Amino acid sequence: MTEVISVRFRNGSKNYFFDPQGIQVRMGEQVIVQTAQGLELAICTQGNHEVEDEILVKPLSAVVRTANDNDRRILEYNRKKEREAFDICERKIAEHGLIMKLVNVSAGFDSNKIVFYFTADGRVDFRELVRDLASVFRARIELRQIGVRDEAKMIGGLGICGRPFCCSSFLESFMPVSIKMAKTQNLSLNPTKISGTCGRLMCCLKYEQNVYEDAAKRMPKMESFVQTPDGPGNVKGIDLLREMVKVSLDSAPEALKSYHNCEIQVLRNGKGSRDGIELPDRPARFVEEPQEEELVPPVFSIPFHMDTPLPPEKTAEEKPFHHRRRTNNRKPPRPAGGKPPRSGKPPVKGESRNGDSKRRPPYRGGRRWNKGEQPNKG
Repeated sequence: MTEVISVRFRNGSKNYFFDPQGIQVRMGEQVIVQTAQGLELAICTQGNHEVEDEILVKPLSAVVRTANDNDRRILEYNRKKEREAFDICERKIAEHGLIMKLVNVSAGFDSNKIVFYFTADGRVDFRELVRDLASVFRARIELRQIGVRDEAKMIGGLGICGRPFCCSSFLESFMPVSIKMAKTQNLSLNPTKISGTCGRLMCCLKYEQNVYEDAAKRMPKMESFVQTPDGPGNVKGIDLLREMVKVSLDSAPEALKSYHNCEIQVLRNGKGSRDGIELPDRPARFVEEPQEEELVPPVFSIPFHMDTPLPPEKTAEEKPFHHRRRTNNRKPPRPAGGKPPRSGKPPVKGESRNGDSKRRPPYRGGRRWNKGEQPNKG
């Protein structure tokens, strides 16, 4: 067992092992490491841990130190220098009339080397371009031609699924993808639907390929001669994920019937003649056992102000009078000798609600005095 740390460089998703040299590094810290191209700044993805010697490629490169403020200032200066180098290189490419597309520029941490990544359809003679760039930057210049998949990994973006590119987020290396995988998964062979932004087949076709291959081993091929619970027929369709097949029965060749894989018996796998094939007994039908539903009590969300227990409810005698509820909706009867209850009839003009003929004197203007109030005559 060897103690190592895992780091990841910029624009990369692959982890590399480095010898910490006794330095305790935590995940997320920036460290300066020694590489074949010189000093580089990387981010620690896993702190000090031990791994088996069989998976290591020795000798391991060493960790120089953890990054400090001065190292971060150098990194920021290199990023600014890369943006300027990108613009200068594009102008030089146009001056020399080269058919190439500049993708990215990477400057070393010690600023002694600058790498220009570009794409082109064929070979490009960029010797004059290298001389011009070397005279401008006074550093070692390297032009590296990459493919369209590497271009998508460097630039990044969103796929048709709405998520970031797999190659720029977590894939350590490109996996070989072929059109046969799309055929096995019964996908449309339209290039616009199974190709990524880079123009190549999508890397995600490889993810479920093993599942489809395992399911294809258990399923019959197209045009296979099979025996079903309803009689013999030929396979016309296959659903690998649900393990269902569509069979054209000899008794009703126009209507296709679906059967589970366990309901059919393959008499001839693939195309061929039926001569000499004896029909066995019809297999039994597949009956799916009903699953018992577990009664789960409903979960109610309790607001935060109801977490505290409620106080005990008061009795009718302890409640205030205005909090007591009436036993019915009718008004309590009036005491004896009081005013009689109002009748439900509307009052007639010139009469009061009680039916008497007393009329209120008309209002003549001025202030109305309440009962018992005397005007100030002085």
